[in-house]
Amino acid sequence: MLTSAQTLVYILAGMLFILSLRGLSTQETARRGNGMGAIGMALALIVTCVALSRDTASRTADMSQAYMLLAGAIGVGAIVGAFLAARVAMTSMPELVAVLHSFVGAAAVLVGIASYLEPGRDVTIVHGVEVFAGVFIGAVTFTGSIIAFFKLRGTLGGKPLLLPARHLINLVLVGASLYLAVVFVSATAPAGITSLLIMTAIAALLGVHLVMAIGGGDMPVVVSLLNSYSGWAAAASGFMLGNDLLIITGALVGSSGAILSYIMCKAMNRSIWNVVFGGFGATPTSAGKAKDAPAGKVNEATAEQVAQLLLAAKSVIIVPGYGMAVAQAQHPTKTLSDTLESRGIQVRYAIHPVAGRLPGHMNVLLAEANVSYDVVKEMEEINDEFDKTDVVLIIGANDIVNPSALTDVDSPIYGMPVLEAWKAARVVMLKRGMAAGYAGVDNAICYNDNTLMLFGDAKQSIQKLSTRVQAEEKAA
Repeated sequence: MLTSAQTLVYILAGMLFILSLRGLSTQETARRGNGMGAIGMALALIVTCVALSRDTASRTADMSQAYMLLAGAIGVGAIVGAFLAARVAMTSMPELVAVLHSFVGAAAVLVGIASYLEPGRDVTIVHGVEVFAGVFIGAVTFTGSIIAFFKLRGTLGGKPLLLPARHLINLVLVGASLYLAVVFVSATAPAGITSLLIMTAIAALLGVHLVMAIGGGDMPVVVSLLNSYSGWAAAASGFMLGNDLLIITGALVGSSGAILSYIMCKAMNRSIWNVVFGGFGATPTSAGKAKDAPAGKVNEATAEQVAQLLLAAKSVIIVPGYGMAVAQAQHPTKTLSDTLESRGIQVRYAIHPVAGRLPGHMNVLLAEANVSYDVVKEMEEINDEFDKTDVVLIIGANDIVNPSALTDVDSPIYGMPVLEAWKAARVVMLKRGMAAGYAGVDNAICYNDNTLMLFGDAKQSIQKLSTRVQAEEKAA
């Protein structure tokens, strides 16, 4: 049982977690929100360690042993976390997030099995349901996150795996799990461990199949969904362990992840069920072509030509994409935009909800480069401004500016709202080559008469543009 002091600390930590989510909702308050979350987690960790060490000591009569075990676990976790935070680049952050989700799923599975096998514990029907649900969600989260990691890393392709009768396969797997749930709850501990382990394997297979069936264009939503799954897995672990704060924390993560997934799906004109069940209602298409992409040549430009174009403009919109993250071009881009603004040119940034590989990926990169929040506009704010803009500079973005999303019914991204950059007087695309986007779709905008292609590494190209623009400014 918790003491009054522990209950009070848990309530305080829960309030800090809620304030943390509120702070993370905007860029201006994100740093403060992150700090509140860290303080809340520190308080939760301390009071939980005190409670666990006391309980362990009452059974082993050796409190020092309990503290050593806790310190060892916390120390290893802290070292691994610090190492990852210091070494992982922003371009690899989506993969890291997916891996961290898999840790939560694995923890839920292990906690569930250990809770069921705990000696002397009376496994009631309610506790059996808690264990089964926690292990099921945890197993789906674990394997689904591993597949997401490999997809985000590029080890697995972005094309969805649409097996024949895939929805029937999912239904059979879920049905088998429900049958095993009845068997598990009806059995006396530990006799039900066999059905629990079989269900774990089935749920793991379900997690693999669900994420494999999701295309590359929907991967940012998948990351958000897995975040939600990991939250519900943590909440289930809280029920199993009788830890109220873990239940609260898991519910906050699960519900916020679900809400974010819904918002992103709405922005992409996708049904949440379409994403969850891996292309529900979709049919295999030839993802390598776009109807609107004629087999014509592109208009290639030099850095000098683009610099002159920028200097002659009155308004410029910059569209960042994953290519900017890969090239780490956010700082040179900020320098270029500052130079243009010093000449009286209006510069704004257009952010698509699923730009990059992670929700808010581009916002984080721009914040890292100290780009003012005032000039960073979401898709709904900026889409009506493209036809009034002189130059649009697209840095490493592809699918989010693809007109086939609006015109090609056979395109895997058809129906997804996109940044209508092609409406500007001039479009400049910075790309390494003519490779298709992450969703495997060729981009018709590359072949438009008003589009210029500036090939090469995005960082080097932006630096050349910035140098040229600065030289012209000094000469003026």
